[in-house]
Amino acid sequence: MWGVFPLYFPLLEPAGPLEILAHRMIWSLAVVALILLGLRRWQWIPELLRQPRRLGLLALAATVISVNWGMYIWGVNSGHVVETSLGYFINPLVTIALGVLVLRERLRPAQWAAVGIGLAAVVVLTVGYGRPPWISLVLAFSFGTYGFIKKKVNMGGLESLAAETSIQFLPALGFVVLLSARGDATFTTHGPGHAALLVAAGLITAVPLIFFGAAAVRVPLSTIGLLQYLAPLFQFVLGLVYFHESMPTARWAGFGLVWAALVILTADALRTARQTRTALRAPGIVDGSAPVVGAGATEG
Repeated sequence: MWGVFPLYFPLLEPAGPLEILAHRMIWSLAVVALILLGLRRWQWIPELLRQPRRLGLLALAATVISVNWGMYIWGVNSGHVVETSLGYFINPLVTIALGVLVLRERLRPAQWAAVGIGLAAVVVLTVGYGRPPWISLVLAFSFGTYGFIKKKVNMGGLESLAAETSIQFLPALGFVVLLSARGDATFTTHGPGHAALLVAAGLITAVPLIFFGAAAVRVPLSTIGLLQYLAPLFQFVLGLVYFHESMPTARWAGFGLVWAALVILTADALRTARQTRTALRAPGIVDGSAPVVGAGATEG
């Protein structure tokens, strides 16, 4: 579903990226609120309201994901689908870089190699585009930062999305009202079909997240990590085949370096996970009488 997002947002034109973003925020809250109402999962709200630090982190997460959503919508609707896919390809490398820069984590040699190749890819792509691939970099760093904040907040997916969209709601509603007052809103002026598509932006935001949350407790983490490469891969193929975006040789070279870095990163992650499982099966590990061999290597 995430992989075919580039097919959806162009359907919302002539609404501009900011109007689409505002409606995505408003209707995402409506969808998540209905789901939480159906599940009767409201107990977390009073507790959250008593935690100002957590609320502050959620406000920061809402701000960062707003930047990510807005940049993605603008990138897709302005003909940069391939470049948006690159942002999510390099996101794992950005996440590793944040671990080093912010958390002072130590990298394994393979991770250093992957990050180095990723930096080389950015240089090659800068030459290929004639400018830094800033759409990709904004998407990668905003989503990497969002993931970092979410790790600190430590909330369930539905609850976290409800809290973040609650923070986004009033600014988004205010923007839509302002557009309407200026006569620039498309929600009520381009027919019921257009209005329905804008409302459905809430569904297309919430449903993949719900499915992801359901899969996360059923599928091994290493498998989820591999599956997450499918979304940018689908986006990349759509950019080439459906939107007919150009891919000069320099861009192919840059993407090739990114993919090589991801292969190294994935192989290293799978090897480390296998070593950790082997260590956990060793005598004395299960009953807690001995430390987990190589546990430190799994950090970062």
